[in-house]
Amino acid sequence: MKILHTSDWHLGQNFFTKSRKDEHQAFIAWLLELVSAEQIDAVIIAGDVFDTGAPPSYAREMYNQFVVDLQRQNCVLVVLGGNHDSVSTLNESRQILACLNTFVVASTGVELDQQIFSLPDKNGNVGAILCAVPFIRPRDVLQSQSGETGLEKRQALGEAIKLHYQQLFDLALKRKQLLDVDVPIIATGHLTALGVSQSESVRDIYIGTLDGFSADGFPPADYIALGHIHKPQIVARSEQIRYSGSPIPLSFDELNTQKQVMLVEFDGVRRKTLVPINVPSFQPMAILKGSLSEIEAALIQFKDTAEGKPVWLCVEVDTQDYLSDLQQRVQALVEGLNVEILQLRRSRNQRRQLLAQQQTETLAELTPHEVFEKRLDMESFESSAEIAQRTRIYQSFEQILSEIQQQGAGE
Repeated sequence: MKILHTSDWHLGQNFFTKSRKDEHQAFIAWLLELVSAEQIDAVIIAGDVFDTGAPPSYAREMYNQFVVDLQRQNCVLVVLGGNHDSVSTLNESRQILACLNTFVVASTGVELDQQIFSLPDKNGNVGAILCAVPFIRPRDVLQSQSGETGLEKRQALGEAIKLHYQQLFDLALKRKQLLDVDVPIIATGHLTALGVSQSESVRDIYIGTLDGFSADGFPPADYIALGHIHKPQIVARSEQIRYSGSPIPLSFDELNTQKQVMLVEFDGVRRKTLVPINVPSFQPMAILKGSLSEIEAALIQFKDTAEGKPVWLCVEVDTQDYLSDLQQRVQALVEGLNVEILQLRRSRNQRRQLLAQQQTETLAELTPHEVFEKRLDMESFESSAEIAQRTRIYQSFEQILSEIQQQGAGE
């Protein structure tokens, strides 16, 4: 049984006003060729197939065409809902896609037996049992209790998610016994496991008030295919718990990470191979940092790239970041080059000023709010999503500080 694990496609993404349609189309064509060459039995998309809950029509058409093309290769498709996906959008075609060898699980708000599937191989035999877990919304697994502290709510939610996984795993074991098959049990998830490395494009998701799920809460499945984190990585040093990462860079800071899909092959219940397969780059992108003179020198590398797609650039200027006409100066540097500046950043000189100021201050002179505010001021929150993130961080701080103060008053 060969399984291909991918996630976080974000079809329909608008990247600094640029469409990713061509990149996604090129990736899908590459993926279909890989499925054919490797004779893949099942493809798992572990959440965030779309970038928004109301994706553009071309993104839906691309998704539907992929289902049709994959069906022609006699390959099973499993689509899990992510935090970006709309439950209703995924469910609207779920019954039709079921006739095309496609299992769609948009939320955990359905009966447990609708989240357990027998995945067939190309011969129609049961090749694996799947515990299909999408992005978990608190209301689907937990009833909140009045009077609970923030810590108690986090603990209760973590336990509820752990219980959900265990219940599905127990059902999978029963199905194996009922079918009398020696096949692997595969689980999925779309969440933040504790201890992983994120990127700028991963918008924080808070499963209720749970910031991250402990890896020891996963069941002992033979492979756990995770989504939400865009950098491919192993979780808790467990080879069988993996983030595949996104197939294309969804932010400039992901350029240092090789994009991958995971190929997992089983011989019966024994895992035969676990191989990351590198995804080609479909759009040239680069980051340039330094003074204006250093950036000008770095731009020389693009003088011979007149043919082909323009290179998308993120430019970060230091030393001269105070200039009021900085944008015009940088734009003049790229005149005549086959590049497009999508993001222009000014260096965080404010960070250096704050560090210098802190040398003359002591904690005794500052309130907890002032300390936290100064720490937040050292970070960059410029876009609407980043500003919203800052608000959530501050609200969490307020809640934690209030709880600590109440505990201190009661002692």
